[in-house]
Parts: sequence; C-alpha cells; structure tokens
Amino acid sequence: MPPPPPPPAAPDQPQLHGVVIISLPPPDQPSKGKTITAFTYTDDDASPPPPTPLRPPSRALMSPGAESRRSRRVFSARRAAAMVLVLGALVLGALAVAAYYRFYSDVAVQFLGMEEAAQKERSETKSFLLPLYPKARQGRALREFGDVKLAARRVGKDGGRGGGGNASNRLEVKKAAGTNPTTLLPIKGNVFPDGQYYTSIFVGNPPRPYFLDVDTGSDLTWIQCDAPCTNCAKGPHPLYKPAKEKIVPPRDLLCQELQGNSNYCETCKQCDYEIEYADRSSSMGVLARDDMHLITTNGRREKLDFVFGCAYDQQGQLLSSPAKTDGILGLSSAAISFPSQLASQGIISNVFGHCITRDPSGGGFMFLGDDYVPRWGMTSAPIRSGPDNLYHTEVQKVNFGDQQLSIRGAAGNSIQVIFDSGSSYTYLPDEIYKNLIAVIKYAYPNFVQDSSDHTLPFCWTADFPVRHLEDIKQFFKPLNLHFGKRWFVMPRTFTILPNDYLIISDKGNVCLGLLNGVEIEHGSTIILGDNSLRGKLVVYDNQQRQIGWANSDCTKPQAQKGFPFFL
Repeated sequence: MPPPPPPPAAPDQPQLHGVVIISLPPPDQPSKGKTITAFTYTDDDASPPPPTPLRPPSRALMSPGAESRRSRRVFSARRAAAMVLVLGALVLGALAVAAYYRFYSDVAVQFLGMEEAAQKERSETKSFLLPLYPKARQGRALREFGDVKLAARRVGKDGGRGGGGNASNRLEVKKAAGTNPTTLLPIKGNVFPDGQYYTSIFVGNPPRPYFLDVDTGSDLTWIQCDAPCTNCAKGPHPLYKPAKEKIVPPRDLLCQELQGNSNYCETCKQCDYEIEYADRSSSMGVLARDDMHLITTNGRREKLDFVFGCAYDQQGQLLSSPAKTDGILGLSSAAISFPSQLASQGIISNVFGHCITRDPSGGGFMFLGDDYVPRWGMTSAPIRSGPDNLYHTEVQKVNFGDQQLSIRGAAGNSIQVIFDSGSSYTYLPDEIYKNLIAVIKYAYPNFVQDSSDHTLPFCWTADFPVRHLEDIKQFFKPLNLHFGKRWFVMPRTFTILPNDYLIISDKGNVCLGLLNGVEIEHGSTIILGDNSLRGKLVVYDNQQRQIGWANSDCTKPQAQKGFPFFL
C-alpha cells in the first residue's frame, strides 16, 4: 500500500486590520466638538487562500458537532481580535478625550485665551530679576532664635490697631492691560547661622543701594531712615534721608490702606505708622515716596514711583537682625506691598516668586512679574482669604515618613499654612510639634538631648562623631505636607527633607530646625520659613490666588514660554 500523501500546507490565516480616526476641534473653536471613529476589516475577501485538491477529513472521523465548534472557534477568534481592537480604540479615544479636557477645558481655555493677550503684553513691556544674597556670620543671638517677620498688626499714631488689612478705602488698582514686565532680583543669605535672605534695590536720585530682607510675611517695605533716627541698627549703607516733599500725606490712599480709616488724621502733615512683628520686634516711622530704579532682564533701566516706610525707631530683634541689611522688602498681598504697588501702576502682573538654593553659601533669585513662572510641572494650592494679607493655604495632613502626625485644625481635618520667607525656621502647631519630638525620640534612642546646647530648642548628641548633615540625614525622614488631591486624583505634597530641617551646631550636635509655633503665638498654624523653602521655586500668584512650587537648584533663572498651567 503506498504511503499516505503528506498533509497540505496550512493556508495563510486571514489578517485582521483596524483603523482609528480621532478628530479634535481647533484650539480657537472648541465648541465644534470632537469625533472618534474606529472600524476593523479582514483581508480574506481580497486575497482568499487557494483551493486545495485534498479532501477534507471524513465526517465519520470527526466527532459530532466538531465542525460547528471549529467554525465557532474561528469566528470567536476573529470576533475577539476585533473586540480587542475596538476596545483599544475606545481606550485611545478616552485618552484623547481626557487630553482634550486637560488642555481645552473651560479653565485651560481661559489660560489659552489669555495667552495671546499675555504675549502681546510681554512684547510691550519688560522683565525684572533680582539676586538673593547671603549674610555674613553674625552674633550668637540670631542663631539661637531666627527672625519671624509676620506682621502681627499695624498700629497708628494714636496707638490703636490699624485695620489696613480690611480697609474699605482701598487703593484703586489699574488693570495691567498692555503691561506685563518681570523683574529678576538676586537673593543672598542663609538659614544658619545668619537667618535671613536679602536682595538689593536702588532708591532716590541719584540712586543709592539698599539691602532689604525678602519677606512675604510683611506688608510694608521700609528702609532705616535719618528723620532723624532714634533707634537704628548699623546697616551696610548710610541711612536714607528724605526730602520734605517726599513725605506722604495722610490723605494718600496707601496711607489709609496702612493705617485704616479709624486712624485718619486730617490735620496731620505726615503719615505715621508703627508695625509689630510676630517675634515682638517693631518698627516706627513715616511713609515716604521716592523713585525706585530697576533694571529689566533685557537691560533697560526703569524708574518707578514707590511708597515705603522711612523707619527711624526699631525695637527688639530688628536692632540686631538688620546688621547686614537696611530694612525689609514687604511682599504680602496688601495694596502697599512692593509687588502690589508695581501691579497697581500697570508695570507688572501681580505675580512674583523666589528660589533659594540649598547650597551652603546661600543665595538664589527673585522675580517680579510672570515671565519666570514655570508653565509646566508646578504643584499649587489656592490662597485662602484671611484676616490679614498673608499667604494662607490649607493642608490636610502631615506625615513624618509614612507615619501621620495627628492634627486638629479649626476647619475640621485641615490646618492653616502660611508661606513666610521672613521666618528663618519653620514653625509647627503645638500638637504636631510635640508628636514629632516624641516620634523622633522613640525612633532614635541613641540620640540624647543636650540641654546645654542653646543653638535651637532641641539639639541631640549622637553616639558617633557628627561633622556634616550627610553623617546623620539617613536616620531621619522627610516631613510631608499633604494639600489634598487636584481633580481628586493628583496628589499635592510639599516635602521638607532632613537636609532642610536639620542643623549641625558648633558643638557637633544635631539640632531640629522645626520649632513650636506657641513660641510666636501661632500654636495652631504651620509657618513655612526659609529652611523649608530652599531648593524650591515658589510662586505667589495674586491674580489667580494660587501658590505654586517646584523643585529647583535655583542657580539659573529660566524665562518661560507658553501658557501657565499648574499641575
């Protein structure tokens, strides 16, 4: 009997193809809607397999129903493949829709709508960038307890509290149409041992330089002044001496903003003020108006009208802390603050930011205007309204590593947070602070508190030599502030690394740069000071009422392009 013929070669399997068409509306016409089309087809009609002369297997050799099952399997395989393609098309479509709403939703469309106007504004105006500088080493007192420049209250000449924060007679702010410059200023300073960061501005004619502490917790900018001076610290420059015509009268709107209507004096010839700070220091003086000189990022010189405090009587920490500076640069959201004055004149949009390097030598930069605001990659939180002009927001929980520190805020589970570049250190609510100390003591029993070291309230001695932060930072965990989730899915976290909150004292001890807010009468509020703001670009957007931050080495400012969109 001849051998059976070899089995025939398997016919080519039909190829399954798919097409997905996604159409989005033009960016300038989002109302036209979007379409998603998906379909599949096979090529078995176009190129059918050649017929085979071989007979199919005998039906007698096939089990009952096998043929029908075989056809169903082929059909099921094709149908499954088609369903996979359709499902993939739907997933791609969903992603496209999500991208559409991500970039063309009502909020984003507002940004896109503003971008054309913003580009026009930028082409007609200028940008300002200021460096931040470190101070030289100072006395022991400043190391032991850093400055806190939260303006606690404003006091009028009669000693009563001013209501400037809620004054109804506000300065009329001009709409910044056709103007949107940015100033970029260098920042110098460090947290320890100096406690402050400062920048340089030029005031008067001819322009004279003054070093001012950068303070987002203060409304008023003031310079030590010979009016004559009653109590002034020895600063790096001669005292500012105002001409008589430079003194601001009480009827000025900025004077009324500072003093409040209740302190208005119709017969007075000058606008007196006294400001008390959270560290119980104070500054007294009169308002003056003079020219401020700034250099734009494109090299142009700008002369601006500027109202500031001529401070002739400083008390408390201010008599020592300005040893390397001439005053304070007020950056709050008040109408009299430095950025608000520039915005009210239509010079900049009311946006500014700072970036403080982690480098031990200190420094960084500060900008006025929005040209240096990152368009991508920033985390943001809304600025909450409060009884003052500080930069308040709310945090939902605080973690030390993966361990949550219990909090009980006034608004239920949330607690107030203030961004304050005028505070050297970060202050925690009493409950969080005590829980943190307890957790550290329990987790690190080999670190023993050294009560003889007064560098900071808590300093520990390790059972091994400590010379640098790198020797001990692996024993400590990050402190994470959780601001809730954006769009219910994207976490918003502000992280304070051990490098930021630990300090090595002169005795070689490990000191905690996180302090108890009770010491400055803020026992239920988190105050983020300079040590927590390092290594981050922080943006204060008074127009959109947002605070944003992003990690940065703070060495090279980058002008941004495109529309701003906080992640």
